[in-house]
Amino acid sequence: MSSNDYDKMLVSELRLELQKFQLPTSGKKSALIDRLKLNISQQPMISLEADLVDEESRYDVIMTRMKTQVIGPLNIGAIIAILLSVLMISTVLIIQPSWLGFGDDYDYELIDFDQQQAKTFAQDLVDLGHPDWKGRMSGTVEEANTSQYILDELEAMGYIPEPNEFQVPMHAINSEPSFRLCIQGISGLSPCDGPVGALTGAQVTSFQHRSDYVIQGFSGQSQYMFNDNIEVTDLGNGTDQTLWQSATGTIGYVRGDSSKIGNTEMYSNAAINDLAGLISVNKNYNCGKIEANDCVPIFKGTNYDLLVEANGGSIPTEIPFISMSKDAGDIFETMVINASEEPASIELIIDVTNDEELTIYAPCGKIQGRTSQVVIAGGHHDTVYHAEGAVDDSSGIATVLEIARQMAEIINQTGTPERTIKFCTWGGEEEGLWGSRAYVESMQSSLRENLRLYLNFDMNHVDADFENRGNSLTLFTNNEDDYGHINRIADLYKEERSELANKYNIQFALLDGKQGSDKEMPCNSDHCPFVYDLGGENGRAVVCYGSGSWEYHTYLDTMSRFNEESLAVSGTIYGTYMRLLAYDLNV
Repeated sequence: MSSNDYDKMLVSELRLELQKFQLPTSGKKSALIDRLKLNISQQPMISLEADLVDEESRYDVIMTRMKTQVIGPLNIGAIIAILLSVLMISTVLIIQPSWLGFGDDYDYELIDFDQQQAKTFAQDLVDLGHPDWKGRMSGTVEEANTSQYILDELEAMGYIPEPNEFQVPMHAINSEPSFRLCIQGISGLSPCDGPVGALTGAQVTSFQHRSDYVIQGFSGQSQYMFNDNIEVTDLGNGTDQTLWQSATGTIGYVRGDSSKIGNTEMYSNAAINDLAGLISVNKNYNCGKIEANDCVPIFKGTNYDLLVEANGGSIPTEIPFISMSKDAGDIFETMVINASEEPASIELIIDVTNDEELTIYAPCGKIQGRTSQVVIAGGHHDTVYHAEGAVDDSSGIATVLEIARQMAEIINQTGTPERTIKFCTWGGEEEGLWGSRAYVESMQSSLRENLRLYLNFDMNHVDADFENRGNSLTLFTNNEDDYGHINRIADLYKEERSELANKYNIQFALLDGKQGSDKEMPCNSDHCPFVYDLGGENGRAVVCYGSGSWEYHTYLDTMSRFNEESLAVSGTIYGTYMRLLAYDLNV
């Protein structure tokens, strides 16, 4: 084969050719070609000072140049030659020149990233939301349509579609909720609604769903009407157990503060003490940052297993659970908790089903490599039920799809990768990582043997107003080798695409501690099952989190906050690493 033939070969073909000559296979395409051309053109060299001489040729040259003086049975030249060869080989092993495949001579060739295409993907996802509530809640027709959209996009790029479905515990919000207060008119006996109520001076205050209050994860249902006169117990910040014990049969009212009692603890206390309902109020989170001086209501989930345990083995089906904004809570407190006369009557109609399993989706696209080793990139395609979820996590899925598009083009040009690559998205994340957990469980044996790395994209985004909100992006992993690659690729990114890279504060973290330690990988997104649910041996993952997303889990997480250029940072760095892993089995 002539040296000109190498210029026409694919990277995968060049590496096979290098293997024939037992030469290193790492490096960029240009380095592979140079190595092969050197192999066929190099002749024994006379000069001992030559820079590029392989070990065998150098040994031959040294041997032929030695004098033939003999001491005893040995040739002095031979002794010197052997010593020089040992010294030379030792030097090579210590210095490890990159041209021989040692050191950091990795094929770090930055992938492209089309910011506008990523924004188009995100807008398409947002457009698939609920017609009234905007979200793509798991187990709904909106989530099913989202899954099909992702499968169609991946298939159009050239990936083999893999539609995965799982039956998991999930609550379903069946219709618009109603939350109202009423102060009755004359004599306190008149109805609140209808013409009679209007004539007798009844005062009805309606709270707006999504902006004044939102339903919480695994809430139960309720049909409390004005004439039921349901009572309310003030639970303070929710930390006093004696107050919980006194609240049986009433609606518990909790003011969220710095004590940060979680939804699971609150809802478990409500189940243990047989409350009729639960209202929490956001008194301290992002107050005055999103909407005037208010603290916007936030959706939060609950730990299903712990809640079932607290309720004696089943989910509590008739304990509604909502969260209110600070301003709405102030109105509620004035009319109910601190009323100077008869407190207002409450209507709370929450139409949910929370004791059934629903179908959620985990669509994947695959390109089969030469080996069964696999690299997977993913994020969650579901959102909280009441928000577009432009940032959480349409931004992550848009990044996944754009990396998939770039990788498909690279593979078309370069040839079959060494490792199999997959792009997957997960339903059920907002309610407990159901989709990724179910996928890892179903693929347990294969993933334990073949998973090289999982890359997670969940809110890998910096808010559009990053100059005032902060511009940090944190890239982290639980493996030291992956950490080194990420840092080196980031250095290359800062060098070659400095105009964009310099806008953002790119930070790094190595979280390689055991689960439960200070340096554990957090289990707050879909990378967790790929790290901790693989049968006792921790998997490897890389993750990116962004900053400035104050609208997270609120109705204001809209495309107005979207900043597509920020996605290019983690998309390019992690996409470049995925490319390297796809083609280099030595990494």
